[in-house]
Amino acid sequence: MSRWLRVPLADYEGHMTAAGVEQLAPLVELFRQVLASARPGSLAILGIAGGNGLEAIDTQVTKRILGIDINREYLDAVAQRHASLPGLELLHHDLAQGPVGQPPVDLVHAALVFEHAGTGQCLDSALALVKPGGRLSVVLQLPSETQAGVAPTGYLSLQALKETFQLIDPAWLTQTLASRGCQLEYETRHPLPSGKAFWLGVFLLLGAE
Repeated sequence: MSRWLRVPLADYEGHMTAAGVEQLAPLVELFRQVLASARPGSLAILGIAGGNGLEAIDTQVTKRILGIDINREYLDAVAQRHASLPGLELLHHDLAQGPVGQPPVDLVHAALVFEHAGTGQCLDSALALVKPGGRLSVVLQLPSETQAGVAPTGYLSLQALKETFQLIDPAWLTQTLASRGCQLEYETRHPLPSGKAFWLGVFLLLGAE
């Protein structure tokens, strides 16, 4: 059983907004950058959690929004919070167990997903969702000399994730995706208040539409 099934959404959101973490707002900002650049007609968000960032989507541009998560309670919260969001589809699925079996989309966004779910089957599942000529955007947490991968907060359910959390090297990911036909279009580094930083890479899946 995934440890994420034992993390209440209130704990996750409390941890991610806690002093010394403060990651939800920067994740929205990076997502907003990707959306403005890619302007996808269709979109998949891997590990949608509580729907952080959905407010950044221009539904005049993006007509299909597929939110995927391993935790059904998270999806229930998204459905309630964003009931009026047109084009929203929610899928309960473990990406580390196989592809979702859904029609590919213009943009697949994976923020802090591969650190928890790995870069084996989960990465395969992500790529299977990208249309030829579409994009995969990835947010990774960069190493910090001053903080652990999962910062210590009062949310004990999050601390259990330390056992499986593994940082991903952006250079390794870029090389791996290049071997899979994905060209790095854009990358940036976003510093965080905690002293950590995020790396964003946007990859184009080469091939005719």
